[in-house]
Amino acid sequence: MEEIKGKYIWGLLRLGMGWIFFWAFIDKVFGLGFATPAGKGWVDGISPTFGFLKFAVKGPFAEFYQGLAGNPTVDWLFMMGCLLIGLSFILGIGMRIAAYSGVLMYILMYTAGFMPPVHNPFLDEHIMFPILMLGLMKIGAGQWLGFGKWWQNTALVQKFPILK
Repeated sequence: MEEIKGKYIWGLLRLGMGWIFFWAFIDKVFGLGFATPAGKGWVDGISPTFGFLKFAVKGPFAEFYQGLAGNPTVDWLFMMGCLLIGLSFILGIGMRIAAYSGVLMYILMYTAGFMPPVHNPFLDEHIMFPILMLGLMKIGAGQWLGFGKWWQNTALVQKFPILK
């Protein structure tokens, strides 16, 4: 019974991680007034990455990231990353690619604001969330409260295991 409860906890953690990415996508698309002000969504013609990349980056890589501000390709990569990583974790399918993509996204965000974490001298969510994502992928958390068990038995995933 304890093992079953543990599996549900891993499933809930996976759903939560997926929601973080999916919500970032939804809020930035529509400007729902949370992290993205109302009327400043992607549908309003506002770049979802411009403000952060132009004004919030710090540290040794700031000039590089500022040069990417307003680039439509960067906007599309960021938004599709948020959407697909979020959906993958929510559904529990394709978690291998999603976890590695999420780790890459967090590394990029961490290096964009390359300063010591504000609330802790060395550790924050930009380090812990990638570790969590890799752990969820490694233990196969997509099979609990998700479609991962079905997904990994499809002919496509059997032929291309990277899609697990």
